[in-house]
Amino acid sequence: MLPSVDTVDELNLVVRDEALLRPAAQDLCGQLGLEGARLVRFEDGSLPVYSVGDSLVLKLYPGFEAAEAVREARVLSHLWGQLPVPTPRLHAADLYKNGWRYALMSRLPGESLAMEWHRIPAADQDRIVTEAAETLAALHDLDPKPLADVVGPSDWTRFLAVRHAKVIQHHRVNGLTENWLEQIPDFLRSVPLSPPQRRVLLHTEFMREHLTVDRHDGWRVTGLFDFEPAMIGDPVYDLAGAALFLACADARQLRRFYEAYGCAPHDPRVLLAHALLHVYSDLPWNLRELPAPPRPRLDDLAEAWFGTDS
Repeated sequence: MLPSVDTVDELNLVVRDEALLRPAAQDLCGQLGLEGARLVRFEDGSLPVYSVGDSLVLKLYPGFEAAEAVREARVLSHLWGQLPVPTPRLHAADLYKNGWRYALMSRLPGESLAMEWHRIPAADQDRIVTEAAETLAALHDLDPKPLADVVGPSDWTRFLAVRHAKVIQHHRVNGLTENWLEQIPDFLRSVPLSPPQRRVLLHTEFMREHLTVDRHDGWRVTGLFDFEPAMIGDPVYDLAGAALFLACADARQLRRFYEAYGCAPHDPRVLLAHALLHVYSDLPWNLRELPAPPRPRLDDLAEAWFGTDS
């Protein structure tokens, strides 16, 4: 069945090998009492994920991501029924074979917001941004303490310091050009990040790709998923991601998002600092996909992507 996997490179090879993955998924479904269920592989994502029949989803995790598998299972159990929109209901989670783990969860109704966004009328887009912001606010209002044994970091300030120490190498590996790289140290020194006033449960990838929508009776948000990389920390960390990947640098939508979330707009430079330090930051991709600043300077980039003046 599935081989032991210890590195990202090994995982990438397995993820591309459907002839290897599908028999394992079928075997696991049989063990879970779902023998013969129709399996359809989801195309996106870094981990193997299958729809099982019409109502279930099976997600597989390699051994070196065991902590992430346990974390997602615990977060899903904690969140069920707690947010304004559904999150997947966990049905089963355990060890499979050769270090691999799995989670069997309910399938959310609707389709990916990322896939549907450009088909959605402007008024419905506005409502979706409002509903998404209200959902993130509700997530941040939950008490994260019951998850602190599996969701970290325990010291947010130290986490940011470690990210700061790795920031240049992180962005260089992603292919960021030198004219941007050389600005990062001075920019981050000029934007001191205060300890958070509160630590909340963070989604960390609050984006269109992780929200589902449905057009029944007008377009609505129908779910939020993918809690594998959840953390406990400063809510600004999530707001930076939402500005980039939900509002997509649209100042009007970002103003709407802040209003629905229930806070005043944040300093664009603070948001960019958090975006630069984010574990999954990919500035070259952002530069290709989002509006270009008037000048190739981080201060201008902050205003172009995180400003609320239009």
